[in-house]
Amino acid sequence: MNNAIEVKELTKSYGDLVAVDHINFEVKSGEIFGLLGPNGAGKTTTIRMICGILRPTFGKAIIAGFDVSQKPEEVKRRIGVVPDISNLFPQLSARINLEFMGKLYGLNKNTRRERIDQVLELFQLKERQNDLIGQYSRGMHRRIVIAAALLHNPDILIMDEPTTGLDAQTARLIRETILRFNKEGKTIFLTTHQIEEADRLCQRIGIIDYGHLIALNTPEALKRETAGTQALEIKLSANPDQRDWPSILRGIEGIDSVAYVGGSMRVFSKDLSETIPKVVNLVDKNNGKIENITISQPTLEDAFINLTGRSIRKESDSSIEHSSWKRLERRKLR
Repeated sequence: MNNAIEVKELTKSYGDLVAVDHINFEVKSGEIFGLLGPNGAGKTTTIRMICGILRPTFGKAIIAGFDVSQKPEEVKRRIGVVPDISNLFPQLSARINLEFMGKLYGLNKNTRRERIDQVLELFQLKERQNDLIGQYSRGMHRRIVIAAALLHNPDILIMDEPTTGLDAQTARLIRETILRFNKEGKTIFLTTHQIEEADRLCQRIGIIDYGHLIALNTPEALKRETAGTQALEIKLSANPDQRDWPSILRGIEGIDSVAYVGGSMRVFSKDLSETIPKVVNLVDKNNGKIENITISQPTLEDAFINLTGRSIRKESDSSIEHSSWKRLERRKLR
């Protein structure tokens, strides 16, 4: 199978800061490939280099056999890009925006009209096609941005956080659209920080953290990497002392890692029969109260935590270096 996208030693630096560090991966033709990582991990930097918006400091990206740096026009004809920030004009209607995009893609008048009608119907926007998109809801705005990316019927669709911040109905529509276009043979490359989305949609996943690609495999294979490790989920009552429970529990012999996930702690160990009594005793010793404790099967998020040592939902980091990395990433790219 040919590769739709090839990334070779792709690197982006800002002075002494390396935002993306010599990453390598391929996206096979006809697959859905996800680049998974927390906010500030380097996903948007990577996708902008792949699309030709940012010039790499080192390395290269090849799309449909064309080097992005050397043949940008050939690449742009073959890809549809859904950016993290809208690239449309809020003071214009949906239809005029799509007309403008269709002309940029070189579609003739009849084809342009036909394709515009199709994408407006697909994304349930036909009745609002003459409204200014600046008056659209967030979900509607996201739908019209994706419609514009699909207007020229590209073979490769590149999407940066396609469903972040959307209502459940719109997110579901977009996921169904992704699966539909993939069934038609199109290649989908998306970035996300949503574990469930990556697990549901992607045939293969690359995990990126602090600019490094730290894992690349199918969701099932990544889950198997937690084989032999069990997850203990602990819900504690209100903690008036604001104790740092992960740090406290990491001191227990036999615990591999601890992370907060969805308001509970997940404790990873290869022998929970030995670990559970130690956890209960230590929580009690530190004046904590366990509301609920369960054992669960390894998930894709567990694999992520085992690989990175932190939850993908963690938005901040006590490390000054990591906080500075995130601030610079946002300032440069958002």
